[in-house]
Amino acid sequence: MDHASTDAYEAHHAAWRWQVPDRFNIAHVCAHRWAADPAVAARVAIRWEDEGGLTRALTYAELSALTHRAAQALAGLGIGRGSRVAICLPQRIETALAHLACYQLGAVAVPLTVLFGPDALEYRLQHAACEIVLVDPASRDNLLSVRARCPRLHTVIGCAGAAADLDWDRLLERAAETTSAADTRADDPALVIYTSGTTGPPKGALIAQRAMLGNLPGFIYSHATAAGPFRQGAEADGVFWSPADWAWTGGLWDALLPTLYCGATLVGYRGRFDPERAFDLMARHGVTASFLFPTALKQMMKAVPRPRERFALRLRTIMSAGEAVGEAVFRWCEEALGITVNEMFGQTEINYVVGNASALWPAKPGSMGRAYPGHRVAIIDERGQPLAAGEVGDVAVHRLDRHGDPDPVFFLGYLDSDAATQAKFAGDWCRTGDMARLDEDGYLWYEGRTDDVIKSAGYRIGPAEVENCLLEHPAVALAAVIGKPHPDRGAIVKAFIVLAPGFAASAELEAELAAHVRGKLAPYEYPKEFAFVDSLPMTTTGKIQRKVLREQERERLASAGQSEAT
Repeated sequence: MDHASTDAYEAHHAAWRWQVPDRFNIAHVCAHRWAADPAVAARVAIRWEDEGGLTRALTYAELSALTHRAAQALAGLGIGRGSRVAICLPQRIETALAHLACYQLGAVAVPLTVLFGPDALEYRLQHAACEIVLVDPASRDNLLSVRARCPRLHTVIGCAGAAADLDWDRLLERAAETTSAADTRADDPALVIYTSGTTGPPKGALIAQRAMLGNLPGFIYSHATAAGPFRQGAEADGVFWSPADWAWTGGLWDALLPTLYCGATLVGYRGRFDPERAFDLMARHGVTASFLFPTALKQMMKAVPRPRERFALRLRTIMSAGEAVGEAVFRWCEEALGITVNEMFGQTEINYVVGNASALWPAKPGSMGRAYPGHRVAIIDERGQPLAAGEVGDVAVHRLDRHGDPDPVFFLGYLDSDAATQAKFAGDWCRTGDMARLDEDGYLWYEGRTDDVIKSAGYRIGPAEVENCLLEHPAVALAAVIGKPHPDRGAIVKAFIVLAPGFAASAELEAELAAHVRGKLAPYEYPKEFAFVDSLPMTTTGKIQRKVLREQERERLASAGQSEAT
């Protein structure tokens, strides 16, 4: 697929101007304004199903009416401006309604994944001083086990039949049908999303209502077609689905909320990710746009190499983020799906800031892309100074765009941690903690997290490049690479491999994989040691947890040292 003749990047970037009103509310722009638009009100806003066969759908008119009811119900429980409401739910219609109701009231939603255990829940509920929590059968028991240790938490609301203090459906049935204006300032807080970071306890990033606008250019450009950016309002014809958990930035800001902002149709699915089921879901619902993690794409590529022979897909665009997609997956998407994947980069505090829009400007395989319109991005050094092309440094985003206007994507700060907030900035540059280099065309190339970069014998090695090279080998289903401490070199490259079906671990395979990497990358980058494992530690957003692998390796080395000493 040749996009070399199309590069409208500079024109789009130069023309983008932020228009952030003083009063702004996410519930209004995602639900109520569409209910008032005759061209959109009857359109399906959310079409939902679960792996057990349950289904439900809401039009925009119904979404708006139920949001008003939900806001009235929460207000009746004492929830108002600044109140913290924990939402411990998977992809469900109740999840969307609870979020929109909180935003309408000026309350602060605290999304929590149902995968959290008791300790993780307790820390976040206490730290955010949550007053109410919504649970379903998947999260109820863990929540109730820590409730007594969360003194601010006065009400537990059960969804989907989860026994609790109150039932969500009955609350909405009893709520008044009257509507109330969703009236908040653009700078008012809307969300607290916890990010683990690399050191210390999880930090709660406080996100403003205006972040909805800050995320918008990334969404509409990463899902642009030859006709232009993702269509909105009466012109919207997109159907969006992503397996990303709505409890995280990727699910909320890259899927749920921007789809509703555009007045398009969102498909929600409660169930485990399965590559064949993913293709079936997209085919049945006529999905045209999707956000798929690189890990998901790798699984789909291995499980269904020729998907269009089995599924009637309407996919037009795919955005991917979290890790580098890699050339093998990039080429597979072009050849097997007819789609050039638009890789994106962002983080909880400043999301959707860098990426591709292959229909409007060329995508380079393996690149993170260029700063999306409205965002000013650079690679900076330890002193906060921008670096020249080719030099590796910290990806940073400036508080002001190229026109000198404030960028609305910025978070408000970390909850109860001014010191951590200040440490995030170097002047007006906000550090991401991700390392990259800039090429002469303005594309960013990922080198890894600051703490993921391997320093071996004076060389800096980005794990993602080695992992993607390993993935090109047919024996490799998944790969993770870390630096293993070494007395002479500082570190050596160690690879953890999940084998594809039909392959077995052996010394011969290790030598073959090492030669495969050595033949494609620099001589110092090939793995000197391998470990074949059944699975890799993953975050709920599909990122490989190299930090966990490093900690396990340190513990193993320490244990081996103690054994030798005795």
